[in-house]
Amino acid sequence: MISPVRLLLILGAGLLAFGYLKRDTVPEHGLLLPEVLTEPRQRAVEEAPFSVRAGDVDYRIEPVADYDITGLVVSRHDSDTFWDSFHTRANDHLNVADLCLVWGANASDGAYERMAFWNGQWTCNFRYGGDAAIGPEHTRALSNNHLLTERSDIAERIRALRVGDQVRLRGQLAVYKHQAGMNFVRGTSLSRDDTGNGACETLFVSQLDLLQPAPAWPRWLRWIGAVLLALGLVFWYRAPFDAREQ
Repeated sequence: MISPVRLLLILGAGLLAFGYLKRDTVPEHGLLLPEVLTEPRQRAVEEAPFSVRAGDVDYRIEPVADYDITGLVVSRHDSDTFWDSFHTRANDHLNVADLCLVWGANASDGAYERMAFWNGQWTCNFRYGGDAAIGPEHTRALSNNHLLTERSDIAERIRALRVGDQVRLRGQLAVYKHQAGMNFVRGTSLSRDDTGNGACETLFVSQLDLLQPAPAWPRWLRWIGAVLLALGLVFWYRAPFDAREQ
């Protein structure tokens, strides 16, 4: 017979592990906001370049279009993660994170639920699952978005976003560059229909709205599991040695 203490340890560890495995759970398409079903809005602009400073590096921003996108976060990448060598080598402190978003056709019929997504250092990758009927209207309704900001408050909110969040991002698609140790230039896509190198949207963010957070139950499972595991360890430590062996 399993002792209560051991049962507490097993239950806590199991809930913690299951919550961690399900941490990137996305909502079903029936739970998506109507705004996520829409297409991004883009308007060409002719504005003078401007300069910003981030990480002791001066950047030149060249806006090319106003951009407004609402989507579901299906994958993400923090540029300051320890294994990201690309941004370190490029001395790029302005690109805070990448968000892979789906919207439109992907959102309306739930195609994203039958796809797997993952980010590299500067790409969003995806694959189809099973016999999913994925067409051009689905592959165009997703994008990897390089999010730029020199503002600490916006950067903090970007880093707080999680897979499963429904968000609205507004700002300007832009080319950005610097001369800090190299001639660094990074452009932006202006089309939803391109693929491969150069197909990412580079967005200088002026406003970020978290419209609907990701499903909370995986996070709650992790918290409950951690609490149960901690209690189990306390009771196990305080129990007599022979009781631990039961």
